[in-house]
Amino acid sequence: MTKHWHIAALAIGTALAASAHAAAAPIKVGFITDMSGVYSALDGPGGVTAIKMAIHDFGGKVLGRRVELLTFDHQNKADLAAARAKEYFAEDGVDMLIAGTNSATALAELPIAAHYRKPLFVLGAGDSSIVGTRCTRYAIQYAYNTTALARGTASALFKQGGKTWYFLTADYAFGKSLQSDAAKVVAADGGKVLGQSLVPLNASDFSSYLLQAQASKAEVLGLANAGGDAENAIKQARQFGVNRSMKIAGLLLTIDDVHAVGLQAAQGLMFTTPWVWTRTPQARAFAERFYKARGVMPSFLQAADYSAMLSYLKAVKAAGTTDGTAVMAAMHHMTVNDMFMHGGHMRPDGLMVHNMYLVQVKTPAESKQPWDYERVVATIPGDEAFGPASTYDCPLDK
Repeated sequence: MTKHWHIAALAIGTALAASAHAAAAPIKVGFITDMSGVYSALDGPGGVTAIKMAIHDFGGKVLGRRVELLTFDHQNKADLAAARAKEYFAEDGVDMLIAGTNSATALAELPIAAHYRKPLFVLGAGDSSIVGTRCTRYAIQYAYNTTALARGTASALFKQGGKTWYFLTADYAFGKSLQSDAAKVVAADGGKVLGQSLVPLNASDFSSYLLQAQASKAEVLGLANAGGDAENAIKQARQFGVNRSMKIAGLLLTIDDVHAVGLQAAQGLMFTTPWVWTRTPQARAFAERFYKARGVMPSFLQAADYSAMLSYLKAVKAAGTTDGTAVMAAMHHMTVNDMFMHGGHMRPDGLMVHNMYLVQVKTPAESKQPWDYERVVATIPGDEAFGPASTYDCPLDK
């Protein structure tokens, strides 16, 4: 009897020890983004800083378990992103993945996160198919998409007389999606697209493309690119005098782009963004903390990194578990009110709906302090900016 009692006690003790070890195991978050390339200033190391700020502000733990961040530079290569996503889930026990810049890499991660039933927060990838034809039950397009950018900027410039367009388009998923969405807005308003140039990612010389754009006689030059590509295109468009005959539409710009180009060259540009650092006291407080840490103001993507990390931790707390299905259910029931968005809510297709802002770059005379670059022209309600779910054709909505 005593022998059996000892065996039972040992088994119970082993089970309790294993349970305690499991409870103490860290909650792991993976962050896959461009850490060193053309988009690194928009997200990259700054995104790491923002995520760590959110973990710290939440207390560093949830459900009694510390939160651990793993990071990876995908180098803007979809195969690298997919391989690391699989490794994170299958070998490293990652509970949630944040997909940073580059739509091709995020699209490669979608089916992997769905296979392992783990939440995938898509922040820097704007391709609308992420919540459209390629939507899954485990992906959230959190910050923006190409539909919202196009509805804001293309509509505004069309109302200012920009009825004919020529596009310089990044030659991969994001650029093509952005051009397609902008072209739909132009066509719906009665305008025309007179041509396009597909430009390789990380191009340095835009001269031939700009000459083709000028030759088209279009009224608007639509830049369906981002990061260093957009910055180089804007600088060279000014150098070639394209801005004197065409309005320049930066369809995805951030405060980092304006800073890199300079107010003198960027003044007057209009673009759509989900976040402006001077708009609310909460946004300003976050931006000033970030600035102290990195010496630059955060892009909207880095602000979204902070917000998404907080939202995930709140969802885990509400669900009482890191189980991906339960966490996604909690996300669907959440309303997000923080320094990044107000009244944000998640649709069944995975789109986080929130207000967007049409802004115009200030003149040097209008800027009253460093990084005071953006003037809000209009607030675009979320449902209007992103459009109805029926236009995305997500299979989950059927």
